[in-house]
Amino acid sequence: MNTTFERDLEAKGFIDVDIDPTIDLVSEINRLKKEKNAVILAHYYQESEIQDIADYIGDSLGLSQQAAKTDADVIVFAGVHFMAETAKILSPTKKVLLPDLKAGCSLSDSCPPHLFAKFKEQYPDHLVITYVNCTAELKALSDIVCTSSNAVQIVESLPPDQKIIFGPDRNLGAYVKKKTGRDLVLWNGACMVHEIFSQDKIEALHEAYPDAKFIAHPECEDHILAKADYIGSTSGMLKFTIEDPSQTYIVATESGILHQMQKASPTKTFIPAPPNNLCACNDCPHMKLNTLEKLYNCLYYEQPEINLAEDVILRAQKPIERMLQISAQLGL
Repeated sequence: MNTTFERDLEAKGFIDVDIDPTIDLVSEINRLKKEKNAVILAHYYQESEIQDIADYIGDSLGLSQQAAKTDADVIVFAGVHFMAETAKILSPTKKVLLPDLKAGCSLSDSCPPHLFAKFKEQYPDHLVITYVNCTAELKALSDIVCTSSNAVQIVESLPPDQKIIFGPDRNLGAYVKKKTGRDLVLWNGACMVHEIFSQDKIEALHEAYPDAKFIAHPECEDHILAKADYIGSTSGMLKFTIEDPSQTYIVATESGILHQMQKASPTKTFIPAPPNNLCACNDCPHMKLNTLEKLYNCLYYEQPEINLAEDVILRAQKPIERMLQISAQLGL
């Protein structure tokens, strides 16, 4: 950055500069994107206006893989901090930007790397599998990284006598444990979004929409998953609603995905599973910190930038590569 003023703004977590209210943000973002040879990634949980301006929309790892294949010099990741870190791990020579550095993740925050390192020391003969929704430092402590779509297959690919630590999500770990029958040692972490769904309210929705199918992300708690007609990753849930003949769905994950579901199946009805509070749907407050205004300033100033130590990048790349090798062997 060029000025003390701009550096002070970056320290706040994002570039908070007043924008001319008369400008067309969408056209200006598109102009800056071309000018700077940038690619914009948007996670499914972003606001619809950000999804609509993105070059790629999807799950975190898939987005980082897409960006790595491009010739872009700049990656703008409209998501949360660990996602932008993953993009940097897979594209270490590219500049990676995050519209708001304060866009964190309750699941990622629930597993501080220094505490996990001590936890890992208690099980020296265990192989460490971590869910991709974690920090770069945690990935660097891992043997294999997994996603919500391949976690079961990754565990099943290992020898039956292989002892395993699974982190940081205890709910995904419990789901994998149940599906595989493996005795996993689980780190006690969780995603705030997927832990506050109301079973009573979901049952009430089922009574109001008896033909609706209930679909859920495996980060949800077991009593919620027990009611689901389909359990899968965010991309898997979207694919299911496209291919399934049902016309109505109750969706237990962050409500941002409903935008893509509705676009893909405009004649179908999608109802967000309600949380255990007064809200009608379950939004991630961290994801929603990103806005079009912050995206514009982020591109304009090319800040805030995600930087990682080279040794962390190298160590974090290895478990991701191991996952990709296993996935390729399994034909996933």
